[in-house]
Amino acid sequence: MLQNASSRIELRLAELGLVLPEINPPFASFQPVVIVERLAFVAGQPPVQGDSKPFMGRVGADLTLEQGQAATRLSGLNILAQLRLALEGDLDRVVRCVKLGVFVNSAPDFQAQPQVANGVSDMMMEIMGDAGRHARFAVGTIGPMGFACSVEAVFQVN
Repeated sequence: MLQNASSRIELRLAELGLVLPEINPPFASFQPVVIVERLAFVAGQPPVQGDSKPFMGRVGADLTLEQGQAATRLSGLNILAQLRLALEGDLDRVVRCVKLGVFVNSAPDFQAQPQVANGVSDMMMEIMGDAGRHARFAVGTIGPMGFACSVEAVFQVN
């Protein structure tokens, strides 16, 4: 049985030296987080820190695999920041990460999207322990908006 790791999310972030970024307004007409019953759906988050866009370009051409992994990690921090706002500052309400969807802006011959997605997947497990284990897809795309990636998520919440 999973232990509820949610009460430790903020503490674990601090232990890992991770800081949740400032939240940016959506780039288009959508809600960043929609909560339906006990599921929180977090819209795709780019790898941004405030006004800084450190990961622009295509993985496998402009960016290395390792830079792609760092980009997905930053997207994951943005996911948690959006989730914290939607939960009125209470990440203790998070029960588990259910699913991640990772869109990797890839060079045409790049085929390591799953390895790029491991950046955010591993981070969720580092932060949440067993409650961070999730289902996932990782696909190569063109775009989105020139960012290296966009990551969406589903969380179970109380």
